[in-house]
Amino acid sequence: MNDGSCVRLRPERANHVWSYDFVSAMTHDGRTLRLLVLIDEYTRECLAIRVARRLGSNEVIETLADVMLWRGIPEHIRSDNGPEFVAKELRKWLGQVGTGTLYIEPGSPWENGYCESFNGKLRDECLDGEIFYSLKEAQVVIERWRVEYNTRRPHSALGYRPPAPAAREMGGEKGCGKDASRKTESRFSSTLGNPANDAGFPLSHSLGDGGSSSSVDRACGTAADHAETLM
Repeated sequence: MNDGSCVRLRPERANHVWSYDFVSAMTHDGRTLRLLVLIDEYTRECLAIRVARRLGSNEVIETLADVMLWRGIPEHIRSDNGPEFVAKELRKWLGQVGTGTLYIEPGSPWENGYCESFNGKLRDECLDGEIFYSLKEAQVVIERWRVEYNTRRPHSALGYRPPAPAAREMGGEKGCGKDASRKTESRFSSTLGNPANDAGFPLSHSLGDGGSSSSVDRACGTAADHAETLM
């Protein structure tokens, strides 16, 4: 359909179809944490997990723009019909960068199966086994788990290889999709170290120093323009 609803498109290559979803957690004091999960359906790579108390369409745009800087622009992105994902501003921004939207049927989470499968692993292997005493602790621990998932955890659908090395084999060092930015080294650092550096894999919201393609520049430019209008 013209608005992308009810389209069941199978991923055929890296950056062909991304999907995103929200996951809920909480800190030890009962306050809510909201996680925005973004994955590449073909490589099974988790591209970002943004953790905050509140997340809306503006934060979704910021997260997508950050990932597009180093990964390139996807051809399609799949989600449910949550208000953040159908917001007019987000749909307009995705149209400007050239990404099509794929919306699943309401009440049919199985149609976003790749994301639902990942969400289950995130909850079973990380969220259910941790007690977070602050937002910052949750951000650091969840990011560390994401890097572990991408670079070391075997994935049965990938011949028991981790997603990030598989992504490099499938897409090459310069990325893939409509436009892909040059792989760059992450500037992330913390007391936990940077397990991504050895794998050549950027962490969430870590922007490298290398160049980017014209379409990625447009993505960042439109995100910046959007932010200015909100000030």
